[in-house]
Amino acid sequence: MSEPRQRLLDAAVDHLAAHGLSDLSLRQLAAALGTSHRMLIYHFGSKEGLLVEVIRAVERRQREAFAGLGPDEAVSPGDAIRRMWRRFADPALAPHERLFFEVYGQALQGRTHALPLLEGIVESWLEPAVRFARDRGVPEEVARADARLGVAVMRGLLLDLLATGDRQGVDAAAERFAAAYETLTAR
Repeated sequence: MSEPRQRLLDAAVDHLAAHGLSDLSLRQLAAALGTSHRMLIYHFGSKEGLLVEVIRAVERRQREAFAGLGPDEAVSPGDAIRRMWRRFADPALAPHERLFFEVYGQALQGRTHALPLLEGIVESWLEPAVRFARDRGVPEEVARADARLGVAVMRGLLLDLLATGDRQGVDAAAERFAAAYETLTAR
């Protein structure tokens, strides 16, 4: 990725995290980033293309945080789930998560601008989770199935939190999953 494109993307991620999307036009976003809407179009093709890249950047940061847990035996699978849940459920990430689900829904409906988001949307999360489990002695086929389950549950819990705002109820469900995940991976 070119340096100017990366700078614009980083600035967009930061701006959208701080201010959300609301009904932000590409021109308004460009002004807030100190650039022109034409530069955003040049680097990202459209507002929708920029939003897809913002989601990918945020997801990449989340995956890197998960992968950063490494093979440290002191971090159990359940503790890893708890850490990731605290990170994902951070209210500061809510605007990005709403954007994720909005664009994800558009991609599932076949809307062309959002389809690139589907590329690797699950698979990109599987490898770090499989590596994490393998580092703890979990067989490959079990690690792969558990990783997919983990991605599905975490996304479901996030959607529940965003839709209901029931922090206490969703946190309790996340804790139950973390406890259950300990037994899933202890094979």
